[in-house]
Amino acid sequence: MSIAFTFPGQGSQAVGMGRDLADAFPEARDVFQEVDDALEQKLSRIMWEGPEDELTLTANAQPALMAVSIAAMRVMEKGGLSLKDKVSYVAGHSLGEYSALCAAGTFSLADTARLLRIRGNAMQAAVPVGEGAMAAIIGLEAADVEAVCSAAGKEGVCQIANDNGGGQLVISGAKSAVEEAAKLASEKGAKRAIMLPVSAPFHSALMQPAAEAMREALADVKKQAPAVPVIANVTVSPLSDPEEIAERLVEQVTGRVRWRETVGWFGENDVDTLYEIGSGKVLSGLARRINRDLAAVPVNTPADIEAAMAALG
Repeated sequence: MSIAFTFPGQGSQAVGMGRDLADAFPEARDVFQEVDDALEQKLSRIMWEGPEDELTLTANAQPALMAVSIAAMRVMEKGGLSLKDKVSYVAGHSLGEYSALCAAGTFSLADTARLLRIRGNAMQAAVPVGEGAMAAIIGLEAADVEAVCSAAGKEGVCQIANDNGGGQLVISGAKSAVEEAAKLASEKGAKRAIMLPVSAPFHSALMQPAAEAMREALADVKKQAPAVPVIANVTVSPLSDPEEIAERLVEQVTGRVRWRETVGWFGENDVDTLYEIGSGKVLSGLARRINRDLAAVPVNTPADIEAAMAALG
């Protein structure tokens, strides 16, 4: 049996995240400083002091979450962790795929921060505020949500953005279409259909301008083969070729985050433990709901790191 490291996505941010790592470990402080320098912004101050609405901005939340994940990784590596020796795969939820690739050495830390800033800005700019929307649908199977999105499609783009597992799917697209789909989902028996307080319709076809921006940005950045394969969000397959990885990252902007299938893939491929590296515990909670046979371990505090390092030997 083997281990995979997973990396959280947007929604796992919180004011104060990573500060305990910076206080305890110089290598973590170095990560936050390098990200600040790469972005020419004191992002770490927003992470630790807020305000929350500024941290939640897509262009800030994405590099901030990556920074916490990589700070934790650097601390573990300083403690003797070799990713290649101890871990079979990495994967990340949406922006977390960039964190996973940084951890595995495909992108440098500074380049990852800059890529995520470009991604956040491009996603925000792709659709005028108020024209797109997202909604969480709780308690329906993916096939039922597909049908609901198809029925609502006459109102505009509407598709599944995230299949998170545990009966939780997120839909995305034109505001009127998403509202109609949420209404239809409730009529179809969804436990809840909740419009989400997001600023853009992420992971939908409306994000095509952002996908083109990422194609250009990824073409210009230095890429290396990851130390261990990354399980791509859009294909749920292990990738090691840097150019294919870049292509899948472009597709990911408009495509579905297939997290339920990703966790399922791990269970089918001899992974028995998932470590969630970075802020929050969202992915660990989802993993337990998808496959109770998998151990799911959040790693985001000094105590978590100490326990993980002891378990990893």
